[in-house]
Amino acid sequence: MSVDYSVVYSKRKTVSITVERDRSVVVRAPIGTSAEQIDRFVRQKGFWIYEKTKHKQKYSAGGSAKEFVAGASIPYLGREYRLDVASRSFDGVLFDDKFVISKRWARHASDLFKSWYLEQAKKTILPLVQDYSSKTGAEYNRVRIVDLKYRWGSCTPKNNLNFNWRLIKAPIRVIEYVIVHELAHLLEPNHSQRFWQIVKTQIPDYNRAKQWLKENGELLEEQP
Repeated sequence: MSVDYSVVYSKRKTVSITVERDRSVVVRAPIGTSAEQIDRFVRQKGFWIYEKTKHKQKYSAGGSAKEFVAGASIPYLGREYRLDVASRSFDGVLFDDKFVISKRWARHASDLFKSWYLEQAKKTILPLVQDYSSKTGAEYNRVRIVDLKYRWGSCTPKNNLNFNWRLIKAPIRVIEYVIVHELAHLLEPNHSQRFWQIVKTQIPDYNRAKQWLKENGELLEEQP
């Protein structure tokens, strides 16, 4: 089968293939790897790539729009909380076992919640990265909480880590799994047996977290 793919070269030791959530195929290869070697590797993985790209797409690009009206359910750390719209004027989002926004700013609710989620993601994810970095021995340079289009997390050839701010809507154990998954890639680039053993040592029930993302990822993608 013919496969369209892009190649990312870095100072890694092995060739690996990633199928993104938009079905694009990315090959990561050591600097100096010939085009023939990469093409041969892709052909060898043809059936695996086919299975991945033809799998039912669970995450729609961009997500659907969330309606922020009184009584709406708002996700946060794996739970749903009621939204109230108050008549009094105040800035931002209030949270205390429910969400409250001011009617004055209700038309800007999407932006308000995106800012709130982003701030909570930083407060939650950054300390967890430090904690699991110490536990795994994986060293990183910088962590960013960003708007990743098709991924929950990523690591760069320079050992920088990126995490999707929408993860803050997921249960804490799912967030921890994504963090450990990316840290494990700093120790083992491929999804090898060693890679999954690193993950399992920190998150023994990681398969449950993976399954949760498969089943609920589209909900996390809702705008904001």
